Amino acid sequence: MILDGKCPSGPLADKWDNHRRDLKLVNPANKRKYTILVVGTGLAGASAAATLAELGYNVEAFCYQDSPRRAHSIAAQGGINAAKNYPNDGDSIFRLFHDTIKGGDFRAREANVYRLAQISNNIIDQCVAQGVPFARDYAGYLENRSFGGAQVSRTFFARGQTGQQLLLGAYQAFSRQVQAGKIRVHARTEMLDLVVVDGEAKGITVRDLVTGEIRCHAGDAVVLASGGYVNVYNLSTNAMGSSVTAAWRAHKKGAYFANPCYTQIHPTCIPVTGDHQSKLTLMSESLRNDGRIWVPKNKGDQRPAQQIPEDERDYYLERKYPSFGNLAPRDIASRAAKQACDAGLGVGSGRGVYLDFTDAIERLGEDTIRARYGNLFDMYQRITGENAYQQPMRIYPALHYAMGGLWVDYNLQSNLPGLFVLGEANFSDHGANRLGASALMQGLADGYFIAPYTIADYLARTEPGKASSKDDEFRDSAAQVEGLTNKLLAVNGRKTVNDFHRELGHIMWEDVGMARSEESLRNALEKIPALREEFWNNVRVPGNGADLNQELEKAGRVADYLEFGELLARDALNRDESCGGHFRVEHQTEDGEAVRKDDQYSYVAAWEYGGTGKTPQLHKEPLTFENIELAVRSYK
Repeated sequence: MILDGKCPSGPLADKWDNHRRDLKLVNPANKRKYTILVVGTGLAGASAAATLAELGYNVEAFCYQDSPRRAHSIAAQGGINAAKNYPNDGDSIFRLFHDTIKGGDFRAREANVYRLAQISNNIIDQCVAQGVPFARDYAGYLENRSFGGAQVSRTFFARGQTGQQLLLGAYQAFSRQVQAGKIRVHARTEMLDLVVVDGEAKGITVRDLVTGEIRCHAGDAVVLASGGYVNVYNLSTNAMGSSVTAAWRAHKKGAYFANPCYTQIHPTCIPVTGDHQSKLTLMSESLRNDGRIWVPKNKGDQRPAQQIPEDERDYYLERKYPSFGNLAPRDIASRAAKQACDAGLGVGSGRGVYLDFTDAIERLGEDTIRARYGNLFDMYQRITGENAYQQPMRIYPALHYAMGGLWVDYNLQSNLPGLFVLGEANFSDHGANRLGASALMQGLADGYFIAPYTIADYLARTEPGKASSKDDEFRDSAAQVEGLTNKLLAVNGRKTVNDFHRELGHIMWEDVGMARSEESLRNALEKIPALREEFWNNVRVPGNGADLNQELEKAGRVADYLEFGELLARDALNRDESCGGHFRVEHQTEDGEAVRKDDQYSYVAAWEYGGTGKTPQLHKEPLTFENIELAVRSYK
């Protein structure tokens, strides 16, 4: 099937305005007749729920945390992009659009990305009005700093806590509607199935994580804003509870999964220290504004960093990419770090490079660096016991973000009518590599400014209350969820859920990680099904389903990862090119840069579920570029 992204025709700059003009509306008196189910309360989910409720719809919001404020968006550090051009350094909506398309290695829709760049300016105004404490300069104007993949300063920030402050702003708007009775919150509740009635998404089945109760909720539309899937690698910068489950269960009910092989490795994470770790810690990309990345020029040089003279240091990003230097995009900076460590130049355990602030402290003073990044330096010291004001940080790439996700059209609606997918849970805006500080931008654009328009267009064409939680489809869904729970508890094997997750993560990192090959991907496609079979024969899930049982929660998520990991590897094998974060070693230049095949792979790969262990069906959405010329992605 050739998929239609439903991108509007006409000039690029006019597409969104013209499209909004053509969308149907729901009048205020009718909005209160509709119920919208919002899964996830991060930036995309909270902003969507707040906006939809403000408009008059009835909203039910679901999160597995004990409070919507604890969604993983709170962990974002460095900032949020917008094309305000406050520094007057040459930025514009088109430049942000161009940087994002290029940063994604020309594997994203032009129309979606331009809309994102347009809306970025509205996001800043909205957040300032909510009281988000963005950093300001001496005159009181909003401050900006630079991020990877751009030669302008367009990133708004609140020290190293930008995600937290933005989420608190959205949560205030959300809480206002809770108080008004327009949002009903279901905390400590996990979505375990999507309910489809007559081909349309009309509800979800959930498990109360405290009581174990399985129940169904019916609505007129479902908004999925459940985040990304990179915990399939076990160790990542994501919260341990972040999972693919909500998206994967929707996929198994018919929603196409797009570009799962597009996973982002972040170059500035605290290195792995052993199997005892449950997650990894991100050091914000913003640190690369003032920190310089280097390794010793000589193999095996284990002298303290301060004892290695300048002429024996390799500032490899500045050497290889002089136009962008330490602000090269994440995928390029990550591969460069891996290449240095593979060549025997790594520091610490050998899997690390230095991020050095000595020059910046000498130039600006420690107080300035402390004001810009103090909480990040404090976090680094608590974890490593090292003072980064006095010695360089040690960093290494780690899994961070999922550019792939459920397929959506220009309206952010999946191929299943009534299912809208926002933020990291969809695939739409970032292509094969996400530029730094654009995740928060996309989540808030989707929630505040896009979904409220496009969901209204869908609801205006459907009758409210068509589905009831007493319908057969809901009873069948609850029975399926109950059956899966019982199946997990009945195995009674000898290995823990964490054992299987670590083994899967090892396969994914080694065979489907920063460097992929046909051989490694075929190895993964042999190992993952075998591990999945062992899981269903030898996993041990203690306790029962009628109570708080975190091992049962993890077991369900790992079971989904054991299916999803196979799809990710299959998509990576199918895409026989290198682009962005998807790096096939067979397709690289002499100096290790990615080589695309635009004539063969300039499309979105959307996979239709075929059953566990069966080959999924590939559908394609062609990508056309009318406003940007396809070119070799160079940052030199």
